[in-house]
Amino acid sequence: MKRVSLMIFLLTPGRTTLYDDTCFREYVAEGSGLALPETRRLYRRLLQLGVKPVFLTSRTEDESNITVTNLRRQGYYGWMKLLLKPAVHTAGELLGSVVAFKSGERQKLEDVGFIIVGNIGDQWSDILGAPEGARTFKLPDPLYYIG
Repeated sequence: MKRVSLMIFLLTPGRTTLYDDTCFREYVAEGSGLALPETRRLYRRLLQLGVKPVFLTSRTEDESNITVTNLRRQGYYGWMKLLLKPAVHTAGELLGSVVAFKSGERQKLEDVGFIIVGNIGDQWSDILGAPEGARTFKLPDPLYYIG
């Protein structure tokens, strides 16, 4: 069986506010997010242990290039997959809930033989919904919270 760790990468300008989709999309487009050192250190350790990290994010497919560029600038390399939400918008909102999208993507990984050894996220919507993985970690988010 292949081992995979799901990670929601943490890149932050250092403030906490209620989530605003428009502001967040503008922030993503800047590609200026900074990695939290502890998260990057954990990521590197997982690679050393042979875990194949997967980034599962609510960022959309049309934000793929800037997301990959930002990850690499912040020292993230060697991930197995970057799973993004389809770029389908209705009145400014993505179709479907974050929990449904992320739990569905985790299920797809398990269906093809991956074992989710850890699920790390900074919002409850990142980690709720089956399958959750062997261990689940909810981290604080210094950028925003979903109320």
